Amino acid sequence: MQYFLSDAHIGSRAMDDPQHQQRFVNLLRQLAQDATAIYLLGDIFDFWSEYFWRDSSKQEYEPLLTCLRSITDAGIPVHYFIGNHDIWTYGKLAKRTGVIVHRKPELMVIAGKRCLLAHGDGLVPSNYLSQFPREVQKKIRSFMRLRRLFHNPLAQFLFRLVPPALGNRVGYNWARQSRLKELANPCPYKGENHEELVLYAKEQSQITNHQSQIDYYIFGHRHIELDLELATGARVIILGDCFRQWTYAAMTEQGALSLCALDD
Repeated sequence: MQYFLSDAHIGSRAMDDPQHQQRFVNLLRQLAQDATAIYLLGDIFDFWSEYFWRDSSKQEYEPLLTCLRSITDAGIPVHYFIGNHDIWTYGKLAKRTGVIVHRKPELMVIAGKRCLLAHGDGLVPSNYLSQFPREVQKKIRSFMRLRRLFHNPLAQFLFRLVPPALGNRVGYNWARQSRLKELANPCPYKGENHEELVLYAKEQSQITNHQSQIDYYIFGHRHIELDLELATGARVIILGDCFRQWTYAAMTEQGALSLCALDD
């Protein structure tokens, strides 16, 4: 089996659940019993940053880091796609756990199926802004500017120079505010004609030829559970999350994919 998970937001200062990390570790261990590969599609940590200095705060993630190392040591590849909360990894996470880090969307053939995998932040169709009033467009542009700053190599280099105590205080507070806002006002599924990742997948399906047609678009980020078949036959999968819904996707060796919940 191939498994796909996202959005655990481990370490969030906005969620008061001391068992959250252990529950996620238990889920990974359960899946690893028959997994041939595991794909983590971003925001597994609520904030993860690697500095030029030693950062003892990472010890709080020891259960999860040890779990990931045990899975990769057993010969099960773990693919880690950065999200918008764990952009700032530069090799230490991979060295510590053995995961394969992906910094951009990837087209991968899995169990004979062509799959486009990504966290999902920043993926919008080319005409996306035009459907919104001007005030909303300003907010979206502001988010995209912030995202470009987070991904800017110079900005990343400078942030790595910051003492970890200060950098973590800034990062965790930013992540906490983001999580509190989302928990207070969760954004439900917007419908096929308005959901950004669905519109992105539709546009991608239209510009690919028949031979390179994608079978599955698999995303995280939105914290909603979605399995939608497009007119082309491709399916858009949004994984939900692993802190509230506890959902993930499983693919058989024959390429059949389904959404699952922890209690299934």
